Amino acid sequence: MKISGMFRAAVPAVVASAALALAGCQTMSSAWDSTKAAFSGSNVTLSGAQEVPPVTTSASGSGTITVNDDKSVSGSFKLQNAAHIRVAHIHVGPAGKNGPIIIPLQKTADNEWVVPQGAKLTESQYQSYKAGGLYVNFHSAQYKGGEIRGQLKP
Repeated sequence: MKISGMFRAAVPAVVASAALALAGCQTMSSAWDSTKAAFSGSNVTLSGAQEVPPVTTSASGSGTITVNDDKSVSGSFKLQNAAHIRVAHIHVGPAGKNGPIIIPLQKTADNEWVVPQGAKLTESQYQSYKAGGLYVNFHSAQYKGGEIRGQLKP
């Protein structure tokens, strides 16, 4: 098969471009560390209706929690009508049931809370998370068991 002069000159450039593209793909794939891959963040809506037992309140809120494959946890919440909230936690427990505290949250500003740096789940807690068995709730003096709550969904 004969290759014309113009095509013969273009072949090395095409081969070099393909090699660079493949090298770039290798660099990208090796830069991604699957041990730190995150589940997509869980958007959480907080309400008194989700508490156990349900409460009537004007407080509400929302936030995002991310749990990574290495079981590290991060996230933040913004509340409305909730200046009276005193403490907040992540708990183990399916929807409709209360459970033990596993991670206390930190208040960073009026109506803003975060998961503290370095927070990490145990293997058992991680399995509960993957099964939808963790929730966050915010406690007040009036509702010591919790005033607003949201279930974490992986």
